[in-house]
Amino acid sequence: MPKYTNPRKTWYYLNEFKVKAVQLSLLEGVQVKEVAETLDIHPFMLSRWRKEYREGKIVADKRKRVTSITKDKNEMDRVNGWRKRMPV
Repeated sequence: MPKYTNPRKTWYYLNEFKVKAVQLSLLEGVQVKEVAETLDIHPFMLSRWRKEYREGKIVADKRKRVTSITKDKNEMDRVNGWRKRMPV
């Protein structure tokens, strides 16, 4: 097994990104797996964020204007359409 000389990269996500991801995953008819694939994160991470959101550990910034959930759903559908058309 190879020995790693460099430390692993740790990604940090803003609370706004986490809240938006959670809100997208809470839409009716949307699966956690779909949202995670669209946002290029692991489904387990999104599930953990959902739990933290329920417990109040992750909150949206109250000063910023909240966008509508339907707009977010349309944006996710559009991104999924792009991914389907892209060659692998």
